[in-house]
Amino acid sequence: MNARAIAAMIGAMACFVSNDALVKHVSESLPAAQLIFLRGLMASALVLGVAHRLGALRQAGALLHPRVALRGAVDACATMLYLLSLFRLPIGNATAINLAAPLFMTVFAVLFLRERAGAARWSAVVLGFVGVLCIVQPSGGDFNAWALLCLLGTLFHAMRDLMTRRIDPAIPSIIITLATALAVTLLAGCLSLLGEWQPMAWADLALLAVAAAFLAGGYFLLVQCMRAGEVTLTAPFRYTAVLFAMVLGYAVWGEVPSGWAWTGIALLVSSGLYMLYSERGRSRAAALDAQPE
Repeated sequence: MNARAIAAMIGAMACFVSNDALVKHVSESLPAAQLIFLRGLMASALVLGVAHRLGALRQAGALLHPRVALRGAVDACATMLYLLSLFRLPIGNATAINLAAPLFMTVFAVLFLRERAGAARWSAVVLGFVGVLCIVQPSGGDFNAWALLCLLGTLFHAMRDLMTRRIDPAIPSIIITLATALAVTLLAGCLSLLGEWQPMAWADLALLAVAAAFLAGGYFLLVQCMRAGEVTLTAPFRYTAVLFAMVLGYAVWGEVPSGWAWTGIALLVSSGLYMLYSERGRSRAAALDAQPE
C-alpha cells in the first residue's frame, strides 16, 4: 500500500507541475481568476464524466457530506491564498514556502493522526526541504505580509491532505476529486466577477483543456495517496515537484540549473532514496517479526 501511495504522490506532483507550466504560459494574456475558473470548469466536466463512467454518481450525495465539502472548501481557500501571494512575491520565495507543506504534514500527522515518525522520516523531510531552499534560493529581503499569506495557504494545503484521511473510505475517491474541482471553480468564478473578462484564442482554450486534464489527474492521485499511505512516509515525496519543474524548465524554457540547484537536486534525490531504503528495511524487519517461530 505504501509503495502505491508513494507512486501516487510522485504522479500527482508530475501532473501539478505540468498543469502549472501550461497555466503559466496562458496567464501571460489572461486574468488569473478567469483562467482558474475556465480551467476549473473543464476539470470539473472531465471528473464528472469519469465519475459517471465509473458509476460513482450514484453516490453524488456524498458531495454534500460535511467532511468532503469542508475539504473542498479548504482546498479552494488554499489555492487562492497561494495564487494571491504568488502574484506579489518572487516565485522562489513562494515556492519555498509552499514546499514547507511536508514539514507541516509530518507534524500534523504525528499530533492528530498518531502516526509514528522515526528519525529516518524526519531526516528525509528536513533534508528535502534544505534541497528545496538550495534550488529556489529565496531572498530574505522579499519576505513580507504576502509571505505570511503564502504560509497560511501552505497550512491550508497540509490541513486538506490530513482531512482526506478522515473521510469515510466508502466514499469513492473520484467523488472527493469532483468536490475539490467544483469548490475551486466556484470560488474562482466568484472572484472573476470582480474584474473584466478578456477574449481568448482557441489555442489558449486548448492549452487550458490539457492543463485541466493534468489538474484533475493530480487531484485524484493526491486523494488516492492520502487514503492509501502514511502521511509521514509520503510527505517527503512532494518535493519531487521541484525536480519535475526543473526538467520542464530546461526542456521548454532552456533554463539550466545553477551549482546550488544541482546541490539541491542531489539532496532531494538522496532524501527520497534514504526514505525508500529505510522503509524497505522497516518492512523486512516487520515481515521477520511476523513469521512464526
